[in-house]
Amino acid sequence: MRAMRRHICLNAHLLSAQAGYRSAGISGYIANLLRALPDAVPDFSYTVFVGAQAQLADQERLTIRRAAWNTEHPLRRILWEQFIQPFALRAAQPDLTHALAFVTPVLSHVPSVVTVYDLSFVHYPDRLPAARRWYLRLFVRRSCWRARRVIAISHSTARDLVQTFGLPAEHIDVAAPGVGEQFRPLPRAEVEAFRTRKGLPQRFLLFVGTLEPRKNLPVLLRAYAQLPASQHQAVPLVLAGARGWMDSALDATIAAHNLADAVLLPGYVPADELPWWYNAAEALVYPSVYEGFGLPVLEALACGTPALVSDVSSLPEAVGEGGLRLPPDDVNAWAAALERVLADPGWRVEASARGLAHAARFTWAQTAAQTVASYRRALGEKGDQ
Repeated sequence: MRAMRRHICLNAHLLSAQAGYRSAGISGYIANLLRALPDAVPDFSYTVFVGAQAQLADQERLTIRRAAWNTEHPLRRILWEQFIQPFALRAAQPDLTHALAFVTPVLSHVPSVVTVYDLSFVHYPDRLPAARRWYLRLFVRRSCWRARRVIAISHSTARDLVQTFGLPAEHIDVAAPGVGEQFRPLPRAEVEAFRTRKGLPQRFLLFVGTLEPRKNLPVLLRAYAQLPASQHQAVPLVLAGARGWMDSALDATIAAHNLADAVLLPGYVPADELPWWYNAAEALVYPSVYEGFGLPVLEALACGTPALVSDVSSLPEAVGEGGLRLPPDDVNAWAAALERVLADPGWRVEASARGLAHAARFTWAQTAAQTVASYRRALGEKGDQ
């Protein structure tokens, strides 16, 4: 039995209050982890640093420290991380600090853990805004080498950290994202009622994610354009998500292939609606060239919806046997896979069952437990691994 409770400070300034791409992805991972952490073990307490924009309340063993200003803008967040956070840590006097998104403060000497979601800023620098790319390239490698432990959200990212930064594999832990209980097969009558309310077609293919270059949507659109015109009318392609950055190629590809009537762009989908969209779709299509994990794939599988994904980075981990894996740049392979999905209901049923079994292995409670295990290693509590 331990004599004192360990105190962890977490930088959660990437938590967003906006409906858009900043409230998905990393922000969603952070929010779900923070909900699960207090229940992971009874002998840790947490102080969570957030910006003025974050919608997060205190809970048992989790205290919120809110900045005086909104840190959603990258420059303000960088200024807080590097120049204000060291003073906040000195005042809090934690045993350990956890940078929940890539970077620790240079001027702090508090022992640290850092979470890395992917290294897209290294491998696909042209697909990120210049300011974000500059900051990550300058600070992430240094943060990882200074940290006592590095948490990757997939085995793919862990391997990438070893190959790209030269980190020792034994320095890295994996805490994969979970899938919430709301993502499950829903009653068919209720799904049809949702379809009617939203004016959705009886059959459609679905992509969910930020509309930005790394998602590789022009390849998907060119593959979809190869389907017969009758298929376009019967099974539209829905690209659901907020527009991110550098998305002009998306509009140009739609126009070049005369797909304006067959491609639906509903914009950002609120989190509480996502299970309904997944349940209503024929399949999820996810052609991204690089992902830290690809959580929409796992969410769709948990709803019983099969997925077509790229066969690169972490996406094979996300999909398991719940779909098809395809080269991200092979338009013909994607076109053939789309044809199969639409024409083979037997395959859809079998893939759905495999996907449900695969998704059941991922929970946020498990993510929190893996995170706490990393804290214990960082603190030298080897007996608790």
